Amino acid sequence: MIQTNSNLFKSLSLSPEILDNLESLGFSSMTPIQEEALPLILAGNDLIAQAKTGSGKTAAFGLGILHKLNLENKKLQSLVLCPTRELAEQVAEEIRRLARFTKNCKVLVICGGASEYQQINSLEHGVHIIVGTPGRVLKFLKKGSINLEALEILVLDEADRMLDMGFRDEMEAVAAFIPKAAQALLFSATFPEEIESLSDVFQKNPKRVAVDSKHEKDIIRQIFIEVEDHRHKSEALVRVLGHYKPESTVIFCKTKQNCAEVAAMLERLGVSALAMHGDLDQNERTVVLTKFSHHSCLILVATDVAARGLDIKDLEAVINFDLPTDAEVYTHRIGRTARAGKEGLAFSFFVKSEKEKLGEIENYQNTQNEYLKLSELSKTARFDLIAPMKTMYINGGKKDKIRPGDILGALVNEAGIAATYIGNINILNNQSYVAIASAQLDLAISKLNIGKIKGRKFRVGEA
Repeated sequence: MIQTNSNLFKSLSLSPEILDNLESLGFSSMTPIQEEALPLILAGNDLIAQAKTGSGKTAAFGLGILHKLNLENKKLQSLVLCPTRELAEQVAEEIRRLARFTKNCKVLVICGGASEYQQINSLEHGVHIIVGTPGRVLKFLKKGSINLEALEILVLDEADRMLDMGFRDEMEAVAAFIPKAAQALLFSATFPEEIESLSDVFQKNPKRVAVDSKHEKDIIRQIFIEVEDHRHKSEALVRVLGHYKPESTVIFCKTKQNCAEVAAMLERLGVSALAMHGDLDQNERTVVLTKFSHHSCLILVATDVAARGLDIKDLEAVINFDLPTDAEVYTHRIGRTARAGKEGLAFSFFVKSEKEKLGEIENYQNTQNEYLKLSELSKTARFDLIAPMKTMYINGGKKDKIRPGDILGALVNEAGIAATYIGNINILNNQSYVAIASAQLDLAISKLNIGKIKGRKFRVGEA
């Protein structure tokens, strides 16, 4: 990207601490959404912004929040609402990263699936920024555990997904607690009519920006494959995987039953795959997503509802086992591949009766679809989609003051495993997950079960 004065972070009225941190993180020039939105946010405007996941929107509103933050005031000053716990965790982590040089900035995640007692206890110690889901935040507002009287900024992130997931009533109920003077920022990948009426509830004369709503055709190669009927999609899927051999794939299905059946079919073929749908509880979702991010599962089979709000990195391919009904949803799905300038593949299976949808996609993207006949893909192409990593769990986490360095040290020093065999380390409140090269997993588990981490014994096993 060619850098101009206007798209450099230092051209903005950000504090020296924030600018120094951005430089240390390797951020110099802004993404299009940051260049469009940040000046408006810093000027105090309410904002409606259209931007897809992965466009840099979190940093756009995160920097706006930190710019306005008064650390001497111990009261809550910013609230970010997200559709899922996973996205809330990701957003909170990004804000903490942007605030590394901002001393004593307290960011708290308030979501379901976690201890209310622990969350209320953390609130009582004071917090500057809350990132949460509408249901749990509203519950705490009604109980008086969250007080918004000093709120400066409200952010609705992935607003269209929150509407799709049925959070309209909860969001409007939260609005009743928001001070009239608070700045309101609404981010959405798509713009259904409900977004306009939602804006009327929260915002005053909002400015509008729209970038990254469509994907560059030369970055994502979109391939459409016709099948005789829906029963032949499984054969098409196996042929696509055998021919292209993607190492990290999300497959979208319409229903949770389809998800479970497709994942089970792939497992029978020896493919590392997991299903994610609405029947999974929060702990099961966490394990599935952790294993996928650790490359101990190479294929995630998901419904749109289950996958909303997830920022999945380094994804080689998206496969639409079932076409979505809407061209915008299609665009949002395939946008999960080809992040950060990388190329990606998007395959879509369709039957004859769905050809009208293909025309809508062409019109929406202003592109010409690429078609591939199933007969052009070999029936006998073999593929080895066995995960190179496995995920180990440790029955201890943040509450035990465990840090990634403690786990890495135990694995290298006590278990004798080279650091090159150790991947991502995720530490949650009560447990931790570690990516380990498959061949080293049994050794790691046996050594840590008899050894110690940070001078203490913890239960260790395969997730």
